[in-house]
Amino acid sequence: MHLIPCAEITLKLSHNIFDISHPLSIENLQLFVASGEKIIFSNAMLDAVAKARTYLDKKSAQQGDPIYGVNTGFGSLCNTVISQDDLGNLQRNLLLSHACGMGEEVPTEIVRLMLILKIRGLLYGHSGVSVETVQRLADFYNLEITPVVYQQGSLGASGDLAPLAHLCLPILGEGRVVYQGKKMSAADALLQAGLKPIQLQSKEGLALINGTQFMSSYAVWCVNEAIKFAEKTNLIAAMSLDGFNGRIEPFDDAIHRIRPHVGQRYIARTMREILTGSEIAKQPKKQVQDPYSFRCIPQVAGASYDTIQYVKSVVETEINSVTDNPIVVPDEDKVISGGNFHGQPLALVLDFLAIAVAELGSISERRTYKLISGANGLPPYLAKNPGLNSGMMIPQYTAASIVSQNKQLCSPSSIDTIDSSNGQEDHVSMGANAATKCFRVIENVRSIFAIELLNASYALDFRRPLKSSPLVEDLHAKVRKIVPFSDTDTYLSDSMNNLRSLI
Repeated sequence: MHLIPCAEITLKLSHNIFDISHPLSIENLQLFVASGEKIIFSNAMLDAVAKARTYLDKKSAQQGDPIYGVNTGFGSLCNTVISQDDLGNLQRNLLLSHACGMGEEVPTEIVRLMLILKIRGLLYGHSGVSVETVQRLADFYNLEITPVVYQQGSLGASGDLAPLAHLCLPILGEGRVVYQGKKMSAADALLQAGLKPIQLQSKEGLALINGTQFMSSYAVWCVNEAIKFAEKTNLIAAMSLDGFNGRIEPFDDAIHRIRPHVGQRYIARTMREILTGSEIAKQPKKQVQDPYSFRCIPQVAGASYDTIQYVKSVVETEINSVTDNPIVVPDEDKVISGGNFHGQPLALVLDFLAIAVAELGSISERRTYKLISGANGLPPYLAKNPGLNSGMMIPQYTAASIVSQNKQLCSPSSIDTIDSSNGQEDHVSMGANAATKCFRVIENVRSIFAIELLNASYALDFRRPLKSSPLVEDLHAKVRKIVPFSDTDTYLSDSMNNLRSLI
């Protein structure tokens, strides 16, 4: 198991993340974004970009045959040849016509990831763009000119066409951006920043909008958050276990070494470490067994953790790839029209990740349910005077409703496809929908964890004067700083949201 807790991702970058001779890890990408560093290119980094552009110009000038996306139309119009004089307009028109996203705006941090991943993909020198275009994308990142991108519009197959059109159109002075805290036209932002609009050359528009950077950026964000959950949920579950006065024996390594799934053993070991020194864990128990939501924490959460690690490996392959079309290969004198933009690898794992994270939320809600059930000496609904007070009755309802919504969101996107472009694009991945659904599932699970933490903190108070372990007591103290214990019913929504922020 190789999950890296956020607390350990500190120190410094091992290399420039735009140096394509080194594989890009999600950890290094996270470090770069958190550092606030600017994108800086060496001449060597841009050599492959310039080489591919020079090759493509010579190739298109010498070759009389159509080259898809260079001197032809797009999609089902691939057999329509465009005159040499119109090649720049062709690329501009492509971005304008494809910028038709709908729905909610993509969060700023994910848009900035899209810029990074688009730039890195172009640096491999297989896209045929100009150095000026790559540099302008970097200018947008460095100056924090954030394009307004929308969540809906990509089928996840010919690349993330609509989202990437919104991402890249502003370098032409079209579309909308957020700059210096204000939403404005891209033209106004360029003027204020002292930049001129880019004039696209042949194939550049296609290189900018073909690619999986929308899906990939959501995937990076989702994996990062899932790794955080992989650490945080253990501590919350440990507080719930002691609050329930649950048994420690199910976490003994003797059980897990004879079913040695990596995640399962990792969770069991982590739970033992967290609960070291707990007075509650040491005291004799009346119950012979605990419900599955406590007893099977290593088996359930461990399976999710193994899934996160697998998804991470697929996402890291994707962010170290060239995913536009056609691919320019100067050293082999080839311009190849293929399908690297197809999002199936990401669609499948994003569906898988959503399910894995949703299961962490599902078992969390079950622990909350048991904590308010009046079992093991706890009062019903964790209320000091149940009946007069409803206590924690309704937060569990809220958690249950969110878990139910996650079940609906976990219906896989990757099994769906809708024919488009007059049948030319006849099988699509729907990976963009898988990405945005996974995002929503993760945000939902954060709320479910907050509700469990609220209930676990109350349950632990009913175990006094016994203490839990130092780690659990430290978390309990942090909770009590923002959510004081109350003997009577109180307004809980703010408390739940405050704990969500804590998580």
